[in-house]
Order: sequence, then C-alpha cells, then structure tokens
Amino acid sequence: MILYFTGTGNSRYVAEKIAEATGEQLLDMGERIKAGNHEAIQTQGRVIISVPTYSWRIPKVVENWLRKTPIHGVNQAWFLMTCGSDIGNANKYVERLCKAKGWKNMGTAQIVMPENYIAMFDAPDDEKAKLIIRKADSTISARIKDIQNMQSFKQNKIKLPDKLKSGPVNHVFYGMCVKDKQFRTLDSCIGCGKCAELCMLNNIGIVDGKPEWKGNCTHCMACIAHCPVEAIEYGQKSVGQPRYYI
Repeated sequence: MILYFTGTGNSRYVAEKIAEATGEQLLDMGERIKAGNHEAIQTQGRVIISVPTYSWRIPKVVENWLRKTPIHGVNQAWFLMTCGSDIGNANKYVERLCKAKGWKNMGTAQIVMPENYIAMFDAPDDEKAKLIIRKADSTISARIKDIQNMQSFKQNKIKLPDKLKSGPVNHVFYGMCVKDKQFRTLDSCIGCGKCAELCMLNNIGIVDGKPEWKGNCTHCMACIAHCPVEAIEYGQKSVGQPRYYI
C-alpha cells in the first residue's frame, strides 16, 4: 500500500508514479487527517509512504497520524520525501517512527521537486518547474526499482549541518514559523470556499464570504496555491510569486 500526504501535489505525483509501476493501492492520508479518521488499515507486507519535507523531517501532522493509526500487515516500510533542496537527517526520525510501529525501515529517499513553500522561499515558474520534474522522474524510477527488488534505499552520508537542520532547527522552525497569522485575502477573493475545502486541518472557516484562519496550520500551502483567483497572500513574501501546484 502507498500512503501519501500532499498540499500542492508533489508527493501525490511520486505516489502515483509508484502505484503505476507496482500496482499498489493508494491512500490519501490528508483525507483521513481531515476527517479525523484513525480506522485500522490492512496491508500486504509492505508500506510505501510519500510525503513532503517540512523543515528537514516528515510533517509532524503525518507522523502523529501514523503513530495513532493501526496499520496491520507491515513488515517493511519505504519513505520518499519530496523537497526543494534536501531532507537533512530525516531518516533518523523515520527510524524512530518505524521502531515504534514495529516496521523494518527500508530507508528514506530524497526526491527534489519544485519548491512550493512560498511563505519562505521562491517558487519556480512553469518552465523551470517542468525541468525539475523531468529530472525528478529519473530519481523516482530508480527508487521504484529499489522497491520492486526489495532493496533498501541508499542513505546519504550525514554531516553536522544535516543533524542540526533536522534536530534543533526543526524545533525552532515549528515554534517560530509555522503560524497562520500572516495569511490574508485580497479584495479579489470570490468567496468560493476552495481554501476551506482543501485545508486538511479544518483550519479555515468562511466568515461573511471570506476565509479566516483559526490558528492550527501546518503550512502545507494548499490554500494559497490552489486559490483560483490568487486572492490569498502570506504577508509580503508571496506577493508576485508563482502559485505552484502540480
């Protein structure tokens, strides 16, 4: 079984590529998280998990859901993390999760995809995004072969900066940066409610025809990236930025 979580489509893209090659069933963790659904899941020996990288680790909301949800029949687990640059020492924390679940950790693969985190970084234009995705396709294909051959993903050598990024920097980042106070809507908002519909934490309400954020955000960027009229901004950082989604 393939489990995925996505805000702008990168991790779903990877999951669908793997499903196409392996015939594995897809399950959207975001839908389960939005519904508060922790019903048991039955697999057939292995689980493949495709998620974005949030501050050099898997998203906390995903880890919490995985820890709470019974997933039966898993012997081996492969993790694939989409990112704009690198995943740091993420596998250390994946290993902890796997031990808690009783799974054999088959490694964590880094898949560089177009940057979507416009609350902090610059997103690519369409042409550059397409080039990044084409390059990623070869990496995805190689990781699919690993899975088909029941091989562990080869892990990069971990250096001190990787440890710092996935360790103390991750904690500081969540504490200081993952907030929704800077989201705002422009007068061009049409009140369609798509942002609230897509929010996996049910953190957006529509009040007087406009979205309001409630303080429980994971910065998945689904609301800002999918707005059909680009009426959502994040402070001044997102102004003029491409709204990337695949």
